[in-house]
Amino acid sequence: MPYLTTQTHALKVKTQLSKIKTSIRQQIQSKVLNSGQKLPSEREMSELFSTTRITIKDALTSLETEGLIYREERRGWFVSSERIRYNPLSRCHFHRMIQDQNRIAETQLLNVRSELASGEYSDALSIDKITSVYVFERLRFIDGRVVLYVENCLISELFPNILEENLTQSLTGLYQSKYGYETLRSRFDVIPTSAPLHVAKALNLSEGQPVLKICRVNYKQDDQVMDCELEYWRPDSVMIRIDSGESRGIKEK
Repeated sequence: MPYLTTQTHALKVKTQLSKIKTSIRQQIQSKVLNSGQKLPSEREMSELFSTTRITIKDALTSLETEGLIYREERRGWFVSSERIRYNPLSRCHFHRMIQDQNRIAETQLLNVRSELASGEYSDALSIDKITSVYVFERLRFIDGRVVLYVENCLISELFPNILEENLTQSLTGLYQSKYGYETLRSRFDVIPTSAPLHVAKALNLSEGQPVLKICRVNYKQDDQVMDCELEYWRPDSVMIRIDSGESRGIKEK
């Protein structure tokens, strides 16, 4: 009998989860809930659906995985906007990519530092000797919402006086106009992972929440590696679409 009771309870919870998710999904699809709109609190929804906050949290987390909603630390749950289509092969820089999809882009420079390459940076850049690098930390926004944290790591000796430049602009364009570097090729690693603390804080997430990490390593025209970029995307905000018809160069940063 205890087994049947447990089984019956599990089936009841599963049915509740399905009903909650279906209800919220329909509210979003019918535009009763619009992009960026805040959902009722978990406590309010538990009363509305006559269930526990644990069940509500499970339903919301599942909808977050689908990309329909997102959460912000200490602010609650919100309806997601349509995902941005991101083709890593495209030459289009971030602001142009967003504008071409009728959205508004913004870049904020958080920090610039000089250090000796180590750990993930030295691995990505295939560095096997003491090498100085510049690291630029940038936040990127779509329609006023922060969705992307970026770390650009450049081999310092290749970019003299770059710190005097406007580092919120396209770095690829800057490489070409100031240094004569053109990207011969790039290597991309796309990794679903969890947000480390510094990324979580920048993106208004809780530490450990899912993010989509894209590591890109760029080689200039003599096939020498020159920089790498670590992108951490809120996963509800982006989809990867590979279109070789757009691959007439490497996407500008």
